Amino acid sequence: MKEEIKACDNLLELIGNTPLVKLNRISTGLKGNFYAKVEAFNPGHSTKDRIALHIIEEAERKGILKPGDTIIETTSGNTGFSIAMVSIIKGYECVLAVTSKSSADKIDMLRAMGAKVYVCPAHVAADDPRSYYCVAKRLHEETKGSVYINQYFNELNGEAHYKTTGPEIWEQTNGLITHLVACSGTGGTISGTAKFLKEQNPNIRVLGVDAYGSVLKKYHETKELDPKEIYPYRIEGLGKNLIPTATDFDVIDKFIKVSDEDSAHMAREIAKTEGLFVGYTSGAAFQAVKQFAEEGEFDENSNVILIFPDHGSRYMSKIYSDEWMTEQGFFDNVNREEALKIEYIK
Repeated sequence: MKEEIKACDNLLELIGNTPLVKLNRISTGLKGNFYAKVEAFNPGHSTKDRIALHIIEEAERKGILKPGDTIIETTSGNTGFSIAMVSIIKGYECVLAVTSKSSADKIDMLRAMGAKVYVCPAHVAADDPRSYYCVAKRLHEETKGSVYINQYFNELNGEAHYKTTGPEIWEQTNGLITHLVACSGTGGTISGTAKFLKEQNPNIRVLGVDAYGSVLKKYHETKELDPKEIYPYRIEGLGKNLIPTATDFDVIDKFIKVSDEDSAHMAREIAKTEGLFVGYTSGAAFQAVKQFAEEGEFDENSNVILIFPDHGSRYMSKIYSDEWMTEQGFFDNVNREEALKIEYIK
């Protein structure tokens, strides 16, 4: 009998079931055991593949999306790439409103995937007509047969992780997880994953990562949005200048803020010590772990799971560019050549 070819019908079958990888060298000196949920193993190289597929297939199931329709979304880059990828396979047009804070690499990738891209100024209020939120809404209103994903205010965002990321982590750790550390932007990843895990064991500590310049940490603590917290920062996909309804603040135990500079250096350090070429928010996640450790959050029995959201290749013009790091002043306190271990042969 002739054997069948073992192949996936398309890339969508590869979404999810990403590996858990023990962090060995980067965690030296910290109490506990640390593991990364490496979402770059998704075919679109980020955790956003999960929500793109789930939201689009739910829209199809409900009859909201029909053949030939256009999918519109607001994105810092990763969700847009995932939506563009799913749209190609399912036969939809894709239009994306992207913040100018997104790396040039991400924007080029979106265009390469056939998406129509509108780059909007990053440092404007959420209700400014030029903001990527407002531009996406306007494009939706102007485009017949379009569907606006609206990940920041879509409950399906968290549901995707409740159905996939949470169960995967629980199974991979055999229920031994004690802490979840995840960055919060739209909040779907941390909220959906945390909701599932806390249903299995309410004692699991869920630790959120926020950025300086974002309102999420203070809102979690006070239930008030403080405009004074808002100022420009560089990390993409982390923090917000509004409160996304996709974030379930009740399942998050504590937030900590990390800086642009520390997060950038930490991402580079993860690459050098663990061989994991990770993105900006992965650096932010481990920087948060170090800061939580200083506050006594972990002990020798802690099993800490970090979500590493995406791949470093999307930040070649940013954190992995020596020129960009220098322009940001991130090498100000060290000799640049010494820090980069560069020796010029003349």
